[in-house]
Amino acid sequence: MAKVSVANAQLWVHDQDEALAFWTEKVGFEVRQDITMEELGGFRWLSVGAPGQDLSIALMAIPGPPVIDDATKKQVEELMAKGWAGTVFLTADDVQAAYEELKANGVEFTEAPSERPYGIDSEFRDPSGNKFRLGKPTV
Repeated sequence: MAKVSVANAQLWVHDQDEALAFWTEKVGFEVRQDITMEELGGFRWLSVGAPGQDLSIALMAIPGPPVIDDATKKQVEELMAKGWAGTVFLTADDVQAAYEELKANGVEFTEAPSERPYGIDSEFRDPSGNKFRLGKPTV
């Protein structure tokens, strides 16, 4: 069987430039791709990732037609407003140190790191309202 792996995860954002600044300046990720496709109404594919890791997060503006219809766009916007458009789980060797560094960079946490039955866990949100878990599972 051919090897298959995850290349990108998609994250809805309200403003791609604001999301780009958040992920590169506050979280420390790097730009992987930034491509605008005029043939799709100016659709912009923007992705970032942790240095040294192949997986990227696509910072996807909520497109309208012709990519998605207006009704679907509205549904995505409503889920984002509630913080339920998806969650990305991040890990760190030292969660407390990562928490302190990200907080010093202006990342606003909704939950500080704490011990849970499954490991150390915390939560923060980005400027678009997406939730992120930062933790380290118990092995």
